[in-house]
Amino acid sequence: MGKAAGDETYFRRSSLFWVTAITVSFSYYTWMVFWPESIPYQSLGPLGPFTRYLLDNHHTLLHNGYWLAWLIHVAETLYAMVLCKSKGITNSCTQLLWFLQTFLFGMASLYYLITYRPRRQKQT
Repeated sequence: MGKAAGDETYFRRSSLFWVTAITVSFSYYTWMVFWPESIPYQSLGPLGPFTRYLLDNHHTLLHNGYWLAWLIHVAETLYAMVLCKSKGITNSCTQLLWFLQTFLFGMASLYYLITYRPRRQKQT
């Protein structure tokens, strides 16, 4: 069986909901880890005291978890490249899109690549 036309350039953007949620939460996490003294705890409602508690009692865990999260994103990105090749996505620009999107948004991107089923043409 051969590849169907279009398989080599298959790409699907992550949903706006997940892109926004991941961007906001990871940005806040970065702020917590690197600039905790600049966080306006009193202005954040219930998130303020919770953030202060985490920083006061679990700073090492937060810091290590931050780097672990990036390491997981790197692993997901490498897996995305393997999936691209195994699913016939051979266009280098399309592979770059999968690489960048998966690095930035992790499973919100990788899900679409995992569930993608390439079309197959019958060889005659």
